[in-house]
Amino acid sequence: QVQLAESGGRLVQAGGSLRLSCAASGRTFSSYSMGWFRQAPGKEREFVATITSSWGGGTTYYADSVKGRFTISRDNAKNTVYLQMNSLKPEDTAVYYCAVRVRHSVSYYVLSEYDYWGQGTQVTVSS
Repeated sequence: QVQLAESGGRLVQAGGSLRLSCAASGRTFSSYSMGWFRQAPGKEREFVATITSSWGGGTTYYADSVKGRFTISRDNAKNTVYLQMNSLKPEDTAVYYCAVRVRHSVSYYVLSEYDYWGQGTQVTVSS
């Protein structure tokens, strides 16, 4: 069982930056791939970014909508994954969730590939 706790969400103006954090329990954090998803009001939860496990090389993948603006990273010593968000837009407003993917998967953008989820943190971008 893995428990996840997101933090860092808040109200920010368009063009601003935020860094989200997700702290994970467990002693095998480095062996997990981690992902960030988001869900806007009235919309389905969507993939934002993922970073593979350490043995997977820490490779990152991004949704086209955030590529070049968001950066996912991890600190295995702190059991924490981050999402640095720059040049924020009103359409980035959503609840952001982090998730754990235990198995290797090429379908990293699919929600059902993830095994554990956090409770989410609200990001609101004002225009």
